[in-house]
Amino acid sequence: MSVESAHGQALVERIRRKEALIGVVGLGYVGLPLLMCFAEAGFRALGFDIDKQKVGALREGRTYIKTVDARRIAGALEHGLEATTDYARAKQADALIICVPTPLNRSREPDLSYVINTVESLLPHLRAGQVMSLESTTYPGTTEEELRPRIESRGFALGEDYFLVFSPEREDPGNKHFSTRSIPKICGGSTPACLEVGLALYRAAVDQVVPVSSTRVAEMAKLLENIHRAVNIGLVNEMKIVADRMGIDIHEVIRAAATKPFGFVPYYPGPGLGGHCIPIDPFYLTWKARQYGVNTRFIELAGEVNRAMPEWVVEKLAHALNVRSKPVRGSRILVLGIAYKKNVDDVRESPAAEIMEILRARGAALDYSDPHVPVFPRMREHAFELESVSLTARALSAYDGVVLVTDHDAFDYALIAAHARLVVDTRGRYAEPAGNIVKA
Repeated sequence: MSVESAHGQALVERIRRKEALIGVVGLGYVGLPLLMCFAEAGFRALGFDIDKQKVGALREGRTYIKTVDARRIAGALEHGLEATTDYARAKQADALIICVPTPLNRSREPDLSYVINTVESLLPHLRAGQVMSLESTTYPGTTEEELRPRIESRGFALGEDYFLVFSPEREDPGNKHFSTRSIPKICGGSTPACLEVGLALYRAAVDQVVPVSSTRVAEMAKLLENIHRAVNIGLVNEMKIVADRMGIDIHEVIRAAATKPFGFVPYYPGPGLGGHCIPIDPFYLTWKARQYGVNTRFIELAGEVNRAMPEWVVEKLAHALNVRSKPVRGSRILVLGIAYKKNVDDVRESPAAEIMEILRARGAALDYSDPHVPVFPRMREHAFELESVSLTARALSAYDGVVLVTDHDAFDYALIAAHARLVVDTRGRYAEPAGNIVKA
């Protein structure tokens, strides 16, 4: 065991006995499930967030994330779960796990302000014998370049009286096969002792923990996972355009190719990338790579292809309307699904918002329908004063075009096809050709 200091040994022992207080900072789509995971593993859990509404909801046993059932929150409250906006209580915690956003700024460069502001808020309240874990996805070097100096500025010696790790989140909202507990957890430490403390922390609540040699390896591993998906989606989106020009159904092509039992993994085209990870993470690496004189052309090309998809979808809609002697301007358009993926209420970076912005700029009259998002939420770059429309035969027939962006299982696809004048299908939901169905 690499933990030789008295502080480290005492902390590991508190974790082993489940006497440690686990603090999770940032109670969004990553932090809230993680908080529940530790609470359900038998730990005292304390959630921190600057959003008073989230904290108030948790205190009352209410959920604000569809994938975290209110009954789980109520059960955790009975076993001592707490939520607070008071960062001074960080001194009480034995572990502080940071789960805050890492978006891009308007220049598509990393915005670490949430991470840095959170750490700065915590700094006055840190004490010896704590472990801090950063879970927010970021570029390699963030933990050592941004967190470590700030912690050491308080006079702590990492690996002796304070412990620092990076353990990237791997949440997949709506995935019924994997949970926070069952998804393997990568962990890298600033020192060998830090790693041992981090492993003890996560092994107490997660089924499998994967140690790596450094925080930089852990940071890069997370980026590779998501860049792998972004590049392959970019490839299949480009293939979709080629197939469309040739009059070939790309979804039929993928189904055929996927029958090969080796050497091929199916990826599916769509209206653009969504969610916090895949549209954003590649640019964290491209930005950092430039500091090393490396031009990540392959990654950036995939990003260009994927970012062009909302415009491509609108052009397909515009062409289909034109064939029907209708301009985009003045047409009534219904967008089906504004969540970034099916069967969830998460709208982060959803391509639906970009498609709606383009259509609004072209003069279309917009509505949307999403059973998981009843009111269009506040977003950093998009604002629509809209509520979800109920799908009925009469409602569908009133629109000039319906754009299927997110293929929730709750939609009645037969009803849509039977009564919509025009359906632009960006997800390949309609396998059989029809006069009112256009593939995009």
